[in-house]
Amino acid sequence: MTQTAILGAGVMGETLLSGLVRAGRRVDHLLVGEKRPERARELEERYGVSVVGNAEAAAKADTVAIVVKPQDMADLLEEISPSLRPGQLIVSLAAGITTAYIESRVPEGVAVVRVMPNTPALVDEGMAAISPGSHCDDQHLAEAESLLASVGKVVRIPERQQDAVTAISGSGPAYIFFVVESMIEAGVHLGLPRTTASELVIQTLVGSGKMLRETGTHPTVLREQVTSPGGTTASALRELEIHKVRAAFLAAMEAARDRSRELADP
Repeated sequence: MTQTAILGAGVMGETLLSGLVRAGRRVDHLLVGEKRPERARELEERYGVSVVGNAEAAAKADTVAIVVKPQDMADLLEEISPSLRPGQLIVSLAAGITTAYIESRVPEGVAVVRVMPNTPALVDEGMAAISPGSHCDDQHLAEAESLLASVGKVVRIPERQQDAVTAISGSGPAYIFFVVESMIEAGVHLGLPRTTASELVIQTLVGSGKMLRETGTHPTVLREQVTSPGGTTASALRELEIHKVRAAFLAAMEAARDRSRELADP
């Protein structure tokens, strides 16, 4: 089995680590790059993995998963590049960073896969989109797929679609939480206790998501099934259309896509 290093032990980095451990990846085949001594001890105690410096982790690994903020990518690549060698695989989870950007800063022949994950990976319900760089083959993509499949679903896409994916699923949980937050506040406004409103909204969200996934029915059909002519739902949906909620979602996701493009040049 290949040796895998995870560089960046924040929330998403630890999520990937814990998912791999739960999926049966042996801890002696996992390394973590982490500079903070207290964080290193915490991860060693929690998962039984070896925590070393970034350069050492990169030198020992066959696959290097980089889970850092886009603005930290340049410094990290400068630090680990001397430790990398042709044939290694870099799996980058940094938003907006292109495979070409990484390839230009690492030795020739290092394969790069770009990933857009999302935070439901924390509960093994993540959605990740992966794209190959210029030196990738099917084996590299399969390895990246295997890593991300430990915390959710994975799709392969051309890299030109990554900014759109960032806007839809990468940032998507925040939109859903925003809607949930708004519905709970509406419930309180309508006279419900906050705990009751929260339970009603959250279970409605979970149930609706399950209907979408398990029935395979188009959302328009499911919406129409709830919407009786002249009924309460029809009245509510009319207000959403009057306030151009659909157009607002489109504008929001276009803004997220544009910001993703800007991050490509950190």
